[in-house]
Amino acid sequence: MQQSIDQRFLDISLPTTAKGWKVATLGPAGTSSELAAQHLIKRLPGVAVKETPELFHSYEMASRAVIQGTADLLVVANAYANVSEFYMDTTLSLVGAYHYQTPQYGIAVPTGTTLTGPVRIASHPAPTPLIEQLLPKELSVKEVVLADSTSAAALAARSGRVDAALTTQPSAERYGLTFISGTRPIDMLWSVFSLAHATDPVAA
Repeated sequence: MQQSIDQRFLDISLPTTAKGWKVATLGPAGTSSELAAQHLIKRLPGVAVKETPELFHSYEMASRAVIQGTADLLVVANAYANVSEFYMDTTLSLVGAYHYQTPQYGIAVPTGTTLTGPVRIASHPAPTPLIEQLLPKELSVKEVVLADSTSAAALAARSGRVDAALTTQPSAERYGLTFISGTRPIDMLWSVFSLAHATDPVAA
């Protein structure tokens, strides 16, 4: 029998009895990372973690929160170009990994906007290959402007700093954008790190 997506966990040494753990990942609100962290939080057996993940402007900032002790678990997408930093960092320890399909990605513009010709598109670096896959045939790419997250890309389009954004459905809805392309999700592996040699916090 095929295993369901929700059960595709590689549990290395995730905590099983701790209370009050905080999960840190990439923000702002609406990113795939936020949703992936929420997915993890809901499925950690026997662990009473903080229900809302702590969101940061970069995975590096999120990792510093774990290293400094203000967060306990770091969630990183394995498609992130610099994910090796966290595997090589001796202050962090890989404690788990899981499959989580992202929300729909598409090219979005402020509602009511019509685009023609070459366009400037904001995108997080990781999903940029989707731009050529999804871009409507009547448009071409003038420039890809890299953003810190899918939500930051959506904000760049909303503010007029770019013509369009490659972003997720939650971010498009949150920031008042409309998709002008087809959409698709990404099957993604997410890695979970904790402070190396960390012990379970004492239950309150």
